Amino acid sequence: MAHLFSPFTLRDVTFKNRIAVSPMSQYRAKHGHANNWHLVHLGRFAMGGAGLVYAEASAVEADGRRTHGDLGLWDDGHIDDLKPITGFLSQCGAVPGIQLGHAGRKASERRPWHGETPVDQDDVALREEAPWTAIAPSTIPYADGWPLPQEMSEGDIENVILSFGEAAKRAHTAGFKIIEVYAAHGFLVHQFLSPIANQRSDSWGGNRDNRNRLAVEVARSIRRNWPAAYPLAFRLSSTDWLEGGIEIEDTIETARALKAAGVDLIDCSSGGVGGKDRPRRMTIKQGFQAPFAADIRRNAGIATMAVGFLWDAKVCEQILADDQADMIALARELLDDPNWPLHAARRLDVADHRDLWPIEAGWWLSKRERLLTKLGLR
Repeated sequence: MAHLFSPFTLRDVTFKNRIAVSPMSQYRAKHGHANNWHLVHLGRFAMGGAGLVYAEASAVEADGRRTHGDLGLWDDGHIDDLKPITGFLSQCGAVPGIQLGHAGRKASERRPWHGETPVDQDDVALREEAPWTAIAPSTIPYADGWPLPQEMSEGDIENVILSFGEAAKRAHTAGFKIIEVYAAHGFLVHQFLSPIANQRSDSWGGNRDNRNRLAVEVARSIRRNWPAAYPLAFRLSSTDWLEGGIEIEDTIETARALKAAGVDLIDCSSGGVGGKDRPRRMTIKQGFQAPFAADIRRNAGIATMAVGFLWDAKVCEQILADDQADMIALARELLDDPNWPLHAARRLDVADHRDLWPIEAGWWLSKRERLLTKLGLR
């Protein structure tokens, strides 16, 4: 059997294959609430054969949203809107997952198609969406032209840690089976990890252990509120691609600390802390982040997920065959082709690949294939 279609187990949760749908923010929520858009958006990936389907980054605090359109899990009122989604994903054979996050200094931002710039009074007039004050480890703006965030107090930090734990409790009630913490791409936990954003001189900044502290405490808070049978993952930026930032050696140590705190999987991305421009050191090609997954897997002794610029099933298969990662995550490729897993099975010559389709589609496709073959048309 192809590696891509072999089952994989973390704790007591088994994924039917190694294909994960990355969290993809839709910016269609209202006051953090999910709706039919999210059900259809996520449901089509489960119907398309993915083994793990992540709901998008969901804020653990209202002020931790990136935009007004972000999903949330900061309130019990969000739970019931998510239950139909997790139920449908499970019915289709996919494991329902959710990414929990806090935007930190990237909060109060416009949606990408509204400019991906800070919310201001124009947004009040145009969309009745007001700005709010972002918080961060240090008073360093995300990018030029962005407002200064408010430096977090000890109390602010403790509140965020507690908020992750409370959101995990709600995620369980909503029916999710795996949580991923968004600790990459310049969001709050990454801001604490990176010396580019974290210039504190207290026990939450300075040396690597101190900068790792928030991530570790978030993991512990979630574990206290999340079933022992269910896995916990972290998405990390393996490197900041910037001088003076995180390097892969730092992330290996972070992964070791997270593993000791009860984390089971590292989703290995990179970059995002130094503004919107691509760092000069970053060279993008298919699978360019897979070597990070391999390094972390080998040196931290933890399962990893490869992600980023992956679209060819044979490249994904080789990453798994070479033991670079345990799972593969795709995002925009799945927006283009929600049936990518099913098409990948055919491309990899998986026996009886038509049987992987939902019977409502697979039965008809198999019938058509037999007819086309009989007529000599294919």
